[in-house]
Amino acid sequence: MSSLEPAALAQLRGSRKRYDKVVALDGVDLSLHGGEVLALLGANGAGKSTAVALMLGLSKADAGEVALFGRSPTELAARRRAGVMLQSAGIPENSRVDELLNVTRSYYPSPRSVADCVALAGLEGLLPRRYGKLSGGQQRRVQFALAICGNPEVLFLDEPTTGLDIDARQRMWATIRAIVADGAAVLLTTHDLEEAEALADRVVVLDRGRVVASGRLNEVRALVSQRRITCLSALDVARIAAWPGVRSASRGIDGNPARLEVLVDDTETVVRRLLAEDAALSDLDIRRAGLADAFLEITRTARRDDAVAKDAA
Repeated sequence: MSSLEPAALAQLRGSRKRYDKVVALDGVDLSLHGGEVLALLGANGAGKSTAVALMLGLSKADAGEVALFGRSPTELAARRRAGVMLQSAGIPENSRVDELLNVTRSYYPSPRSVADCVALAGLEGLLPRRYGKLSGGQQRRVQFALAICGNPEVLFLDEPTTGLDIDARQRMWATIRAIVADGAAVLLTTHDLEEAEALADRVVVLDRGRVVASGRLNEVRALVSQRRITCLSALDVARIAAWPGVRSASRGIDGNPARLEVLVDDTETVVRRLLAEDAALSDLDIRRAGLADAFLEITRTARRDDAVAKDAA
């Protein structure tokens, strides 16, 4: 009996994939639903690209189930409802942007208009130009336009804002939010944790082919208890780093050599000691660690647990 979820637009269940001796995915469960951005996070080699390749039908799982709109991802009926923007595009460099857009739109039953594609992807002034003559950032905007031109219900975005300036990145984020607000689903793979924090409704963290954390953004943050303390202080960093309850201490964040940053498990005890040892301490700020801190801690813990299990075996 299938274990796939009827409501999921794209999903993996118990999916495994090996390349020679390398295990790329090791029993991964993943589901994507309409009206959400799912951020797939992990270091290089964690299995992100393999997971996307399976859901797009570009690679076949060795075991487990894979579905796109409840069908095999190799079926044309499923592929016509999906859009994709990969890191390697393989787009003919001599083609004009308007030609690329019109050809790609022709593959879909109800594509967006050219005008909508231009507005959503920021292609103003680029339609008559040859793709190979564009800057890297302009090419990424064209790739994004080709991914969304078919009005897809599921959109796969692999490092979409690489090479974009701040304004172009903010514009792409706004378009992604609008597409999701209309009910589409977006699977986002990114190394930019600021991007994941800005866009994601749910997060899945992969490490060496396995899911080590998943949940809504605040749930993944909550998996680690650490807090970040920042302040202006002359206290010695090395000494603070040795205090009980302190994970790390550093100086010079935001380019200010007087600003101290301390990651802690026990906020109250450390704050009391900071204030007791530096009467001149000022500009104290305490906040929950961000997604970047959670990601690092989760993967570090997973690897430590693996090492302990191997030693025990």
